[in-house]
Amino acid sequence: MLNTLADWLTYLESLHPKTIALGLERVAQVKQRLNLDPDFPIITVGGTNGKGSVCAMLESMLHAAGYRVGCYTSPHLLHYNERVRIGKQQVSDAELCSSFEKIEQARGAVVGRALARDGDVGLKPDLQVPLTYFEFGTLAVMQLFIEKQVEVAILEVGLGGRLDAVNVFDSDCAVVTSVDIDHTDYLGEAREQIAFEKAGIFRLRVRAVAMEHALFPLHSPSPALPGTLSRQRERGKRSGITAAWWVRAMRCRTRRCAARSSCTTPVRRWRRWMR
Repeated sequence: MLNTLADWLTYLESLHPKTIALGLERVAQVKQRLNLDPDFPIITVGGTNGKGSVCAMLESMLHAAGYRVGCYTSPHLLHYNERVRIGKQQVSDAELCSSFEKIEQARGAVVGRALARDGDVGLKPDLQVPLTYFEFGTLAVMQLFIEKQVEVAILEVGLGGRLDAVNVFDSDCAVVTSVDIDHTDYLGEAREQIAFEKAGIFRLRVRAVAMEHALFPLHSPSPALPGTLSRQRERGKRSGITAAWWVRAMRCRTRRCAARSSCTTPVRRWRRWMR
């Protein structure tokens, strides 16, 4: 019986023969079994350097705007709880253990058979789903965010992006910071190859932010772009676009606002500002 967080973390380290095993199939299966379909906006942050800083700044801005923010980063320095914050407070050992138990039940053989559905991404529902330490933790964090009813979630990519466990959840905004040579055994040896993997967190027709213009030519600046950006910033100031407005607009745009029938103003402002 696993009673403490230390027991759980030791157990998680033994679940998969590899520390890193990129791929979304296994994570997607457990996600589907648990119906982990968040109804709040998600901001996914990837890149080589600066991910943690971007997550911290976004968390502080949205928290100051009055939102209940869930933030998931890695790795931790001293305690695993550092990875998971809700309302800028680290979650407790008991909360993490409870989420770990739910993930373990969903990936296990007996409960897995009961929860498995058609289209279980091709894996056998009567076998335990092997998850890495990071994959298990990512699913547990999202289960906890849903249970605690956060209003917006910030997820930091662990490695790469395209095949990272975080990418099993569709984001409402994706951010890629700097791109440099890292984890070449998994991502490739050229910056272009690495950028391709990190750009895997982007979604069609979903807002994306990228620092490396040379590596993302579709987003590279043109002579007219600086003026355009200046006009957009000025429009934002005139129309009162703030972090709070932005999140509310995302929530309405994705049909996730309970009061969407009566709060069309932020959506109109947001759409006008983004033009």
